[in-house]
Amino acid sequence: MTPQVTSIDHLVLTVRDMPASIAFYTETLGMSQVTTRHSDGSTRVALSFGSQKINLHQAGQEFAPCAKHPTPGSADLCFLSTSSLELWQGHFTALGVEVIEGPVRRTGATGAIQSLYIRDLDANLIEVSIPT
Repeated sequence: MTPQVTSIDHLVLTVRDMPASIAFYTETLGMSQVTTRHSDGSTRVALSFGSQKINLHQAGQEFAPCAKHPTPGSADLCFLSTSSLELWQGHFTALGVEVIEGPVRRTGATGAIQSLYIRDLDANLIEVSIPT
């Protein structure tokens, strides 16, 4: 029998400006900052939401092991929400975050979704979606 993975625990984003990225994800998407100190003395920052997290690596100071070519702005992420896209649209507008596309219908991992697209400070594509 072939082993299978069951879910994503975390992913890593390489960012140019750690404080600005933390502010973007906490203020714009409602994530929580989690800072941990490791046995090697390093301090690491993550963004927590639901039962997942995004570890942040400062560009040029990535923790090993890491991607072979860690690059700010190379991610395309989709986040699910229970809040309406109208509420998200108003929130983004109030923060001055440009919606670059949407609302549009898409297909997510478990079926139909409706999405808005924005970019973070490193130009990663961020999709906020609701199941339909």
